[in-house]
Amino acid sequence: NDCDKSFAQKSNLVKHQRLHTGEKLHQCKDCEKSFFQKYHLILHQMTHTGEKPFQCKYCDMRFAQKADITVHHRTHTGEKPYQCNDCMKSFTRNLYLIQHKRIHTEEKPYQCNDCDKSFTVRTSLVRHQRLHTGEKLHQCKDCGKSFNEKFHLIQHQRTHTGDKPYQCNDCDKSFTQKPSLVRHKRLHTGEKQHQFKDWVKSFTQKYYLMQQQRTHTGGKPYNCIIVSFKTCSPIFISKRDLPKYRCTDTEEKPYQCNQCDKTFSQ
Repeated sequence: NDCDKSFAQKSNLVKHQRLHTGEKLHQCKDCEKSFFQKYHLILHQMTHTGEKPFQCKYCDMRFAQKADITVHHRTHTGEKPYQCNDCMKSFTRNLYLIQHKRIHTEEKPYQCNDCDKSFTVRTSLVRHQRLHTGEKLHQCKDCGKSFNEKFHLIQHQRTHTGDKPYQCNDCDKSFTQKPSLVRHKRLHTGEKQHQFKDWVKSFTQKYYLMQQQRTHTGGKPYNCIIVSFKTCSPIFISKRDLPKYRCTDTEEKPYQCNQCDKTFSQ
């Protein structure tokens, strides 16, 4: 009565009607979570027992649900049965295809209640909302520092382990993060992605482009930190130039002649 769907068996109609009424008869005894169908309850209970009856025939990984192992097999076979009609990109899951299509339609159904931002997938909204709540679920066991996302924790942990998994193919340098490797590779290829709109000069990193733009705009955001003396007010285009400068107000002269007692600031 609530939609135009029809069923061959009455039992299937009864199950379907629960989607409209919101009735969930099957409740988990461990966490009180409820489900429309008993089958979904059984699958859920495996998260408590740790039971994973489905083993991959290509590797040692095991799964609680048959649907998950089917998708996992595609990582071995390379099969991607779900294809986008707009750009022909293929995916291992139909869910990934649905999410991808929103790039073309520009649909963002997940709206943040605290600001005007919206997202194509729910997981992105959940991560974003932590910026408002300040919640940091992922904590480093070595130093106690916490992060909004697990990915950032993994990157941070490499500062403790020294792990640098991203290796340059052209030299022996390796990096803790993929973006650092990408930037480094431009030194070998000569690629310069960041171009100044009022000039034809290009740069390998956005940081250098911003420095160059300040020579045209006159922007000097880095001020001398010695503020107790009114005579010192130099400002700098680059943050790197700030430690090189020695404020005359401090009268600091760390360089001494080894032949006499005379000292110098530089």
